Amino acid sequence: MTVVKRDGSRERFDRQKLLRGLARAAGGRPVSEEQLESIADWVAREVRASGEVAAGHVGDLAERGLARVDPVSAIQFASVYRNLADLDELEAVVRRFKEEPLPASDQLALDGSTGPSDANSNIDLSPQGGHRSTAEPRRSHVAQP
Repeated sequence: MTVVKRDGSRERFDRQKLLRGLARAAGGRPVSEEQLESIADWVAREVRASGEVAAGHVGDLAERGLARVDPVSAIQFASVYRNLADLDELEAVVRRFKEEPLPASDQLALDGSTGPSDANSNIDLSPQGGHRSTAEPRRSHVAQP
């Protein structure tokens, strides 16, 4: 799992480094260590699935995970991660959190995951895991085109 930094350098994904950043952003907020561990696990799974990922994507995932738990912690994380220069940039982050609904922890994130058009999608798999036969006979009770 490799992270491509903004300057183009590459480094190995470090879950502990991510966890330290999450904990720093959530310091003093009502966020448990278990919640932070869960966010770090989720981000690590997403990064592992990609193999090589931009540092910005790791930050976006961490920000999204924190926002699910505590939006204020996510804003604190964004202020450092996005290197916000002024109050207008901070206001834009706050506005984005207010306007863009975040998926619940039991919902799938659409970006970065497989979708119906993805070759790795399981949308055409039978419950036994194999592909369905496309030569299945049509049902007689259904109107034919």
